[in-house]
Amino acid sequence: MLTQERYQAILSIINDKNAVTVSELASQLDASESTIRRDLTALDELGKIKKVYGGATSITQTGGVFEDNVTAREKLMYEEKTEIAKYCATMINDTDFVYIDAGTTTARLIDFITNKSATYVTNGISHARKMIQKGLSAYIIGGKIKPLTEAVVGAEALLSLKNLNFSKAFMGTNGIDLSAGFTTPDIEEARIKEAVINTSYMAFILADRTKFRRVFSVTFAQLKKCCIITDSLPDNRFVNETVIKEVMK
Repeated sequence: MLTQERYQAILSIINDKNAVTVSELASQLDASESTIRRDLTALDELGKIKKVYGGATSITQTGGVFEDNVTAREKLMYEEKTEIAKYCATMINDTDFVYIDAGTTTARLIDFITNKSATYVTNGISHARKMIQKGLSAYIIGGKIKPLTEAVVGAEALLSLKNLNFSKAFMGTNGIDLSAGFTTPDIEEARIKEAVINTSYMAFILADRTKFRRVFSVTFAQLKKCCIITDSLPDNRFVNETVIKEVMK
């Protein structure tokens, strides 16, 4: 396959899937991973895609209803998510009643938590397992399990949250936009996020830079409702809307 043909094939796959790993592209295009990495670097420099750790994402603004599975998303922006998680772990105090949202960056947060005096609540299946393994005082809300994201959602989950008032909430998001706010593809997950944010004293959105200027189907909060913890800010206009901490600047 000629280089230009491979470029077109890569663009087609990324625009179709929105996010893809180097190994997936290498397998589909019958090319070496080193070749794919060079192609992604070239396409990123041309402004056609966004190269991230372990793969690439589409640069289209609207995410629609697409949502990748947990395994695929864990490989993307790995170093950035790690630095965000490390910083957020230092924010937890002994008396905190903490909510940790389902998601890959929030899952990384648990890896760095050292405070065993705080109490933790989550709607993430894998998150709850990590908390148990670390010996944290933890609860998981009840409800319907969403296989794609391993999150607990639905009416029963909302009832579980009804009387809980969190001191800090660490939330994930699929998109951050100046007009649309924080968005996600799934209505049920959006309702859970919205309920938690509305009953939290402080809410933090953990999001790497690829989440900015993207819009998905459902808004769960406006920007002013949450602080944003990110690796680096790609658009300075967002600082006029809420508090933002860049951990890799």
